[in-house]
Order: sequence, then C-alpha cells, then structure tokens
Amino acid sequence: MNRVENYINDELKKHKKICFALLDSENYYDISTIAKRVESLGASAILVGGSSAIDQLNLDKLVISIKTLISIPIILFPGNVTGVSPNADAILFTSLLNSEDPYFISGAQALAALLVKKYEIEPLPTGYIIIGENTTAWFVGRAKGIPFEKNKIAVMYALAAQYLGMRFVYLEAGSGAQKHISPKMVSSVRKYFDGLLIVGGGIKDSVVAKELVDAGADILVIGTLIEQDPNWEKKFSNIISAIRS
Repeated sequence: MNRVENYINDELKKHKKICFALLDSENYYDISTIAKRVESLGASAILVGGSSAIDQLNLDKLVISIKTLISIPIILFPGNVTGVSPNADAILFTSLLNSEDPYFISGAQALAALLVKKYEIEPLPTGYIIIGENTTAWFVGRAKGIPFEKNKIAVMYALAAQYLGMRFVYLEAGSGAQKHISPKMVSSVRKYFDGLLIVGGGIKDSVVAKELVDAGADILVIGTLIEQDPNWEKKFSNIISAIRS
C-alpha cells in the first residue's frame, strides 16, 4: 500500500526536488493529451481533481483514459467525497486544517474513508493548509486563510499535522492565486516540519520555483500555468530544469 509514497521518495532521491502537474478535470477538453505532455516534460506525478464537486463517473472515465497514456502515478486531489476514483493510484488524503467547517477537517474524510479502503487506493496522509484568501479552495473549504506574512502560524499548523501523524504538508495559495507563498514562509515551515513539504499556487516561472525549492519545498504543484498560459510547455520545462539544478 506504500507503492506511490515509495516512488515519490525514490524520485526525490533521484532528482532532489520534484514537480506534480495539477489537472482540473473541469478545465480541459483533452486532459489526456495534456497529461501525456507534462509527463514527457518531467512531471513526477499527475494530480487530478479540483476544489468544486465533480461527477464521480466522469472522473473515473477520465482517470482510466489518462492511465492508458502515461506511466507516472495518478494521484487524486479531491475537493469533496465525489473526487474518489477506483482506478487512481493514490489519493492525497487531506485534512483542511485551517477550515472553519469541521466537514473539511474530518467529516468528508470519514465519508470517503470506506471508499478508499474498498477501492484499495493508496492514501497519502496530508495536512492541507490554505494561505491567503479569495481563491476557490479558500471559498469552498471555508478556510480561515493564513496571511501570507504570518509565517509562524503556518509553522504551527504544519507541526500540528506532523504530530497528528501526517507525513505530507501542502501549503496552498490556491488555484489562480495572484500571489505565491513566500520562500520565507517555506523556510520557516521547513525548519520545523520533518515530512515532505508540498507547495502550490501562483507559481508562474522558473525563478519563483527555484526560490521555493531552495527554501525547502520538496514538491511543487503547477496547475494554473498549464491551464492559462499559451507558452506553458516551455515554462513548465524551465521549472523542471530549475528545480533539478
């Protein structure tokens, strides 16, 4: 049951820093082609999901279509219980730690747990922490967003995740965020958190990507860049090169 987590650790040993591509099934007409392309450019895994509820049957069809084209893992990144597909390799089993709604802290997780067990999807226990406000993840998850300059609050939540047994922490500025998480916040969290540190939201170029991994991020998540930038392939390739250098 630790196949994907072991693969991630092996990728980190090989490359030191790695990148996941986040593909929101609601935002692409040809997501399978995009998945194949990001794999060829150096993505270590594909995250599939989004902040809003999606149709579970369509999600599963999508996962199956992607699996026929790529060899890297497909990891679910669910915004709700409908984001569970039996054909995915793993799931970011997230608790939105700074939500003001218990549903997103443990309620949705309890509802989804039996499906994860039944489908034998590998769970990756993840403390999900939203930084900033006014993004879809912030709105849907009813998060009390941590201000971008409040590094110590992020550290507190990351340590809480670690002490609750979570091996991953995901610092999230949100899809379409106008501002990325600062290297200073990443560095502060890295100083205290012992697990794998994922950072996403607002990462638009290789300079920012390099600063974040140098500050201590293990995994970067790139989503909006792929969705919205016509020159995304070159920029994504540059990000991979920068974080591995």
